[in-house]
Amino acid sequence: MKKSSSGSNACFPYRLTPLFIALCVLGFVLCAASIAFSTWQFVDFLRNGVLTSPYDWLKFILWYGASIGLTVFVAGMLIRSRYTLTDDELIMQLGLIKQRFQLKKIYSVHLFRGAKKLAVYFDDFHTDYIAIAIAEEQFDDFVRELTARNPRIGFTFSTAEEEAEFKKKK
Repeated sequence: MKKSSSGSNACFPYRLTPLFIALCVLGFVLCAASIAFSTWQFVDFLRNGVLTSPYDWLKFILWYGASIGLTVFVAGMLIRSRYTLTDDELIMQLGLIKQRFQLKKIYSVHLFRGAKKLAVYFDDFHTDYIAIAIAEEQFDDFVRELTARNPRIGFTFSTAEEEAEFKKKK
């Protein structure tokens, strides 16, 4: 985490699950296989094909473009997945995809100690929320940074026993 001083951004890396990492590795393998297959076909096309065919050229351009684009997308998710707290916003970034939440619209934060999860709520009915996927050691820092930027944000937590009791009532 990048420590914040007054007026700067605080960044918290996204906690990637082993399944997510495995899917990203599978994506890289598929992209490499796609590029290798395209190259094999392209070499064959250069040797035996009709070089004036715009359809064949377009096919290879699209195939390489899609393979390289997917590689960049997957690499971006692995390299640049994080939560950033600015003075006005909570920015959730997963690779090239960004989602922004106004800090003034955040109602409260709840730490589920038993489930080891953190949730940010946008209403008092707890129906509109996002789950924050960061390392457990950074929960306190995240909550501290968030509430420092907007003191109106409430903070609550529940213990494992309270969570188990709540599940029994349902």
